[in-house]
Amino acid sequence: MPTSTGRTPRRSPSGGGATRWTRTSARRRPTPAATTDELRVARARRAVQEGHVESTPEGSAPVRRIVRVHGRVQGVGYRMDAAAAASRCGVAGTVRNLLDGSVEADVEGPPEAVEAMIAHLRRGPSTARVDGVDVRRDAPRGATGFRIAG
Repeated sequence: MPTSTGRTPRRSPSGGGATRWTRTSARRRPTPAATTDELRVARARRAVQEGHVESTPEGSAPVRRIVRVHGRVQGVGYRMDAAAAASRCGVAGTVRNLLDGSVEADVEGPPEAVEAMIAHLRRGPSTARVDGVDVRRDAPRGATGFRIAG
């Protein structure tokens, strides 16, 4: 059982009465940026669950963004990670590999959810290296669901 100092007593393997102390691993605290993104994702998810996505208030109509991500983003699970994040954020669209080695994501949904998704795309999975992100606005198409294309 850990003590208040973060150490755990361990008995000596020789069976003697000596006690060895080993340090327990401390939990890492999330960075403020990750916490903010997680809050955006949670808000977007709650909006989807409560049905607010269908009937968005005036001035908060669905938006669509075409996001092109440059760096080491192919062959590292980037598209699968993007699809999982889209599900968490509550956005629709597609993600695909491009011939130049970049990844393009077409993201559509409520403005807060789309911004949370773009923030996730800027980070990507831990196996990826994102060097740059280009975001382009486009007219919403009424997409439903999120899929991995090509």
